[in-house]
Amino acid sequence: MLKVGIIFGGESVEHEVSIITAVQAMSYLDSDKYRAIPIYIGKDRNWYTGECLKSMETYKDLQAIPNMTKEVTLTKKDGDFILQKKRGLFKGTYETIDIAFPIVHGKGVEDGSLAGYLETLGIPFVGPNTLSAALGQDKIIQKEVMRAEGVNVVDYIWFYDHEYKENEDNILAKVKKLGYPVIVKPARLGSSVGIEIAKSEKEIKKVIEEAINYDEKIIVEKVIENLQEVDCAVVGSSKSVECSLVGEFYTDNNFLTFEDKYLVEGGKKSGKMPAKTGGKMITAGFKIPADISKDIEEKIYDYSKKAFRALNLSGVTRFDFLVNKKTKEVYVNEPNTIPGCLAFFFFTPKGKKYPKLLDEMITTAIKEYKSSLKKTTSFDSNVLSTFDGAKGAKSKMKMQ
Repeated sequence: MLKVGIIFGGESVEHEVSIITAVQAMSYLDSDKYRAIPIYIGKDRNWYTGECLKSMETYKDLQAIPNMTKEVTLTKKDGDFILQKKRGLFKGTYETIDIAFPIVHGKGVEDGSLAGYLETLGIPFVGPNTLSAALGQDKIIQKEVMRAEGVNVVDYIWFYDHEYKENEDNILAKVKKLGYPVIVKPARLGSSVGIEIAKSEKEIKKVIEEAINYDEKIIVEKVIENLQEVDCAVVGSSKSVECSLVGEFYTDNNFLTFEDKYLVEGGKKSGKMPAKTGGKMITAGFKIPADISKDIEEKIYDYSKKAFRALNLSGVTRFDFLVNKKTKEVYVNEPNTIPGCLAFFFFTPKGKKYPKLLDEMITTAIKEYKSSLKKTTSFDSNVLSTFDGAKGAKSKMKMQ
């Protein structure tokens, strides 16, 4: 039986969302093939493990978790990937894992920080690599990459917080040229945290200051008129991808808020499957398939595959789309490289249930890992064997 280390939590504003997604995934993992090992990263950045972390009841008091679990570190020893006890006189092995499965959201974890650590250890893991995760988290750089591959994105400007403080008038002039209303976002957060719309110059300063509370990089986008927000999930890797059905969110707000996504009854927070109503999957303002034309659907599938490839993604990614219902123009809003609930309900109507989706993600990660082992990563020769010290190094530098 394969031991899967489910890593979640972290010092992120999406900490609790990560817990919800991870606990749900552990409950759906095929217990005949896999054993889930929970690895919780607390807001204090310490790592904990224990069977109680599989239950949502444990998280009603986050401060009590250290007393209910074992504090550990993940390391490699004698070819094994081990959870080593961090405290106590004897820091022995608490548990071993075969593969890591990061289910994290937001800055500091989903942005490539955790993937980089796992790559350094050399452990196989599910989901995007360091570069892909970083691209997926930065709303500015990802747009540049997608646009270069012919994927349509909305018009935008961006800036650093210090640039705004140093030259506010210049940046506000660029926003005005972009045209109101605009939507202002922290560039590297998710789950709609810190996002607000400014309809005029009177509102823009307050909205920018709010976004600056969350990130150093800020992006300002032109609001799409006659808006319809839809989503499409993609599972696979650069070798093979599959798109889900296209789903559609409904909200009384100007855009999908954090509350719309996670705090609605019967939605993601509950972890329940949507009920079937009239041939469509509907839950808390969400419908699958979306009410869109065949032409728009095909454009969404095309952009999803192109963006997935351009960003070199792996695992499951949910792409958020903006559609102008009047002009039929389609824009990719952003990718969610580790989406809430791992976007399982997008695939369920196609017959791919959650355990099957998780199995495919793990299998893909193992195949990608085995493929990477065939690549040359170092040379047998040792260039330091002929190194003659600092003096020799200085003379060689002068010759270059």
